[in-house]
Amino acid sequence: MKKDTAIQPLRRTMLKGGAAMAGLALLPRAGHAAAFPDRPITFICPWAVGGTADQSMRVLCQAAAKALGQTIVVENRAGASGMIGAKALASARPDGYTIGQIPISVTRFAQLGMLAADPRTDFTYIARTSGQTFGIVVKADSRFKTLPDMVRYAKAHPGAVTYGHAGVGGATHVGMEQFAMAAGIQLNAIAYKGGAPALQDLLGGQIDMLADSSSWAPQVEAGNLRLLATWGAQRPPRFTDSPTLKDLGYDVVVDAPNGVGAPKGLDPSVEQVLRDAFRKAVASAEFRQITDKLDAPVMYLDGPDYQRYVAQVYAQETQLIDRLRLKAMLQQS
Repeated sequence: MKKDTAIQPLRRTMLKGGAAMAGLALLPRAGHAAAFPDRPITFICPWAVGGTADQSMRVLCQAAAKALGQTIVVENRAGASGMIGAKALASARPDGYTIGQIPISVTRFAQLGMLAADPRTDFTYIARTSGQTFGIVVKADSRFKTLPDMVRYAKAHPGAVTYGHAGVGGATHVGMEQFAMAAGIQLNAIAYKGGAPALQDLLGGQIDMLADSSSWAPQVEAGNLRLLATWGAQRPPRFTDSPTLKDLGYDVVVDAPNGVGAPKGLDPSVEQVLRDAFRKAVASAEFRQITDKLDAPVMYLDGPDYQRYVAQVYAQETQLIDRLRLKAMLQQS
């Protein structure tokens, strides 16, 4: 009995020591999360410099950097309707130092084989930020004074009316094809690497129409272009005289909200720091100013809610891909 009694304190000491060692083993991870971020963060923007998404993401990153107390460096990786940037983000190290914009079109392109990732599981979602105001514009001297004018002409001349968009399968392309199907017309789609070059070709007379987010707004206000219709659920504040597609009898609404995310496997503590920072950034005066300027309605969702939204859109896109025969469109392009 004395021998057993003598052993007990030793056992307790060893257990306490083991617990202490286990606690020490956790310190590097906890310390890393607590110190995050201790160096600049890279933000991947999957669009070209100067576009509406690029402009809003830069202001958003500036506001988030203030909240984090650390620099955020925007790196543009444009191409493939935003999927080059999405691929880079999905394959980055999940340490919180590489984040980026995740276009909602990942839900479509993943199913079309253009993104080797499952958007429902292969990203850590930080925030949904804002939507976009899409519209159909023509030159001021175009024969099409209204969208019904264009529809009547297109019905009489199938495939003759051209329009530019920012990439096959992207929001501007798919939205326009949804509208064409609803209107019972056939249009000639011309793909560009972004909205900016398509806008220049419209101004130069190389195409009849442009389908894009509000990159056209300054030209419309200057009188160089005419806005035939917007694609949101309501008319944007700056363009209340222009009808929505729904106003004209077409059940098509496209807003393609932007979001911010990181690779999967992010430390939960680091994830929370980023979610808090981008929640503050979306609410900042600087971000509200740029979204007002770009007619980009704020559509904030916290990370977990945004992930659920992505899963819902993924299911909707499955049906849209079949209805528009998008796989065949991509093969032809």
